[in-house]
Amino acid sequence: MNVAKYLLLAVLALPVLELAVFVTIAHAIGFLWAMTLIVATSMAGAMVLRHAGGNHIARMRVVMGNGGFSALQADGAGVFTLLAGILLLIPGFITDVLGLLLLLAPLRRALSTLFGLKRAPARRDGVVDLEPEQWHQVPDPVLPDRRDDPRDRR
Repeated sequence: MNVAKYLLLAVLALPVLELAVFVTIAHAIGFLWAMTLIVATSMAGAMVLRHAGGNHIARMRVVMGNGGFSALQADGAGVFTLLAGILLLIPGFITDVLGLLLLLAPLRRALSTLFGLKRAPARRDGVVDLEPEQWHQVPDPVLPDRRDDPRDRR
């Protein structure tokens, strides 16, 4: 059997395995506690996707829009953070454990090395480059607005 058949088998077996694990955990700790854990991890997945994943999704959208498929090469850790958020969002204990494992930085680095994904280059100058649609100017409330000040005109 080739890899595609194993992958299809795994995808089809996952709901059955998730149900078996849920029944086992619900029997051990109670149905309400098991449901509470499922809802809590799904909310955690939504938060991961909203906060950490938003920048990675925007960056991948820009790279993919430019006609390149190097988005995965651009930021390996970001791809695994997105995958962790998606796995946490899917209800089930197996996917939750995999998602939580992917949130561990050493595992993300090891997987990035294993799959040949590059780390995003760290900037040492404190400058963050953003695309025009990713930022907007916010006036600083501490500084006075001196746009109409005649002393500034030279």
